[in-house]
Amino acid sequence: MRGIFFTIALWALSLSALAESGYHLWLRYAQVQNAAIKNSYRLFSSVVMKENSPTRTIIRKELERAFIGMTGYKILIKNDLAIGNGIVIGLFTELNLDSFGTPEELKRLGNEGFKLKSVTISGKTQLFIGANTDIGLLYGVFRLLQIMSTEQPLAKLSIESKPRLQLRMLNHWDNLNRTVERGYAGNSIWNWHTLPDYVDDRYVDYARANASIGINAVSLTNVNANATVLTTAYLQKVKAMADLFRPYGIKVFLTARFSAPIEIGGLQTADPLNAQVKDWWMQKAAEIYSQIPDFGGFLVKANSEGQPGPQNYGRNHVDGANMLAAALQPHNGLVIWRAFVYSNETPEDRYKQPYQEFVPLDGQFASNVLLQVKNGAIDFQPREPFHPLFGAMQKTPVMMEFQLTQEYLGFATHLVYLAPMFREVLDADTYRPHKGSSVARVIDGSSFDYKHTGMAGVANIGSDLNWTGHPFAQANWYALGRLAWNPDLSSEIIADEWIAQTLTTNPQAKNIIKRIMLQSHENAVNYMTPLGLHHIMGYGHHYGPAPWFNKASREDWNCTYFHRADTTGIGFDRTKNGSNALSQYAEPIQQKWENINTIDDKWLAWFHHVPWHFTMDNGQTFWANLSHKYQEGVNGVRAMQQLWQSVQQHVNEAQFKQVTMLLHVQQQEAVWWKDACLAYFQTFSKLPLPKGVEPPLHTLQYYQSLSFPYAPGNGH
Repeated sequence: MRGIFFTIALWALSLSALAESGYHLWLRYAQVQNAAIKNSYRLFSSVVMKENSPTRTIIRKELERAFIGMTGYKILIKNDLAIGNGIVIGLFTELNLDSFGTPEELKRLGNEGFKLKSVTISGKTQLFIGANTDIGLLYGVFRLLQIMSTEQPLAKLSIESKPRLQLRMLNHWDNLNRTVERGYAGNSIWNWHTLPDYVDDRYVDYARANASIGINAVSLTNVNANATVLTTAYLQKVKAMADLFRPYGIKVFLTARFSAPIEIGGLQTADPLNAQVKDWWMQKAAEIYSQIPDFGGFLVKANSEGQPGPQNYGRNHVDGANMLAAALQPHNGLVIWRAFVYSNETPEDRYKQPYQEFVPLDGQFASNVLLQVKNGAIDFQPREPFHPLFGAMQKTPVMMEFQLTQEYLGFATHLVYLAPMFREVLDADTYRPHKGSSVARVIDGSSFDYKHTGMAGVANIGSDLNWTGHPFAQANWYALGRLAWNPDLSSEIIADEWIAQTLTTNPQAKNIIKRIMLQSHENAVNYMTPLGLHHIMGYGHHYGPAPWFNKASREDWNCTYFHRADTTGIGFDRTKNGSNALSQYAEPIQQKWENINTIDDKWLAWFHHVPWHFTMDNGQTFWANLSHKYQEGVNGVRAMQQLWQSVQQHVNEAQFKQVTMLLHVQQQEAVWWKDACLAYFQTFSKLPLPKGVEPPLHTLQYYQSLSFPYAPGNGH
């Protein structure tokens, strides 16, 4: 008996450890702390729903898990509409309630929208969740559980919601050998070796998390693609994943290696205009759809950073994308063609090359092709001006690509909440076709009436127990889903939701944690790349500062290519006097940014070679401001440390300890960034550090001698 009790105790301990690890993400469904709110929730523990599909089975299980966790009450699910207080879930045709709206109004909610409405009937409060499809019902239920997890009242609830973007996607850079390129949270969660016969329960929790924030598409493999995933044996493995994801409303995409017809097809060429190549892709698409009828399509990185593509055969991006589009079109599949291209053979400013390659092709792509464009024209830098392709491609759907995994933002050891950065990009006015055409309005189709719309995030998910390495990195996954559903949501609202569901509902602690999150991105920019500096990270691994690096095999992989520091100043001149990259933006932006006196401070070194002695608006020189920004970044991390200590009693012990240690690492690395960069740039400015800026702890030679041969994330 004693042995049995000990076993039970260990089991309970393991569940508690799992709960404190962050594994449950924002779906932990913790006990509601507000007694009045909790009692009101118990009135809704009777649920009416006809359970007649796999998705409705998922809904039932989610409601059961959530109600027992939040209220301690088990829900009772019935088929009889005649209930007292409770929740009624069904398609609009099943509910047949005039109060939901006219058929025309309900039809506008589409296949994924939903409506939540609380009504009082004969003195009883009932909450109706209605949609046009089961997937819409699932999204509506998750929104209800989000409201309950944040301890909001359900009385007088009236919400009508549908996604603004059609494709809400995670791009995994996972390799078939379970390494993850630019991943900092362990190995890939996909175990290709055991699929299709062994399907890990973790895939279910992954699908639940994505569905809860509206993500409806997943690209499973690295954009630096391996053709093996398109073989028959691996397609059977992909089918197992697609079958699991389908009831959660998630479509599977695969990265297509352009040279696959050669590597796995036995052909001598992958020329997109070759008849045999076209036929090979047609047959491969037919094979895929015979296994996965709702397969989403292909994500393609071509003629970029050494990847094969149509230009290998003297063709262009239209030739390559349209050949694949023709293979997918009979099955309603999509081609997502990445616009991250630049050539070592082209002496042009790397900033300009995507625009130069794609704008002349606008309107020539097939109707089932989208261009996936990074938020900025260089490469996921801590801060970038919005990509000039947003607004320039008026006849070709352009979707957003953000990076969740923090390749250039300290990896999973730095607390950096990315929603403010996402908002900065989405809010930027492209002035195309007119003033007020923000990036958000471009990608949601408002500006140019795109047939397809979307937003993707490069996933920061791995095998770590908490999924993302840093507990706060979960918030970036969450933010991606929420902004893809509604690109107008504020960073503050998203942070409020995530904190309450994930860490604590204590009002004071929530506000403190939100302060940490909202200042974290600006802190990181300041201690890494202030005032428009960019791409000065360590070569290859991108870990830590290395502004001195100049030994790469191609010029635009050198840090010195981007900052161009000399005795006169620092920064890349992209004005008319330089590379003229500014000409790719609309006239109002050109006029403002061309003038060193009117450009925003945060873009200075992006577009100007700024003299060290240039006087800025605060009356201090650029060198003084640069130095102070680096110090502000360090001081900001120290402030984050202090704020975090003040919430100890309101968050679980395990996560408090983990974040405390990670903030210590971040603080040390912030100092390293400040010291190494200022020591190096000072060799050009020849100016002393201004008052208030701490001198470097070591010599420049020390920082230059540091080596990191096993920095994580390189994917091999």
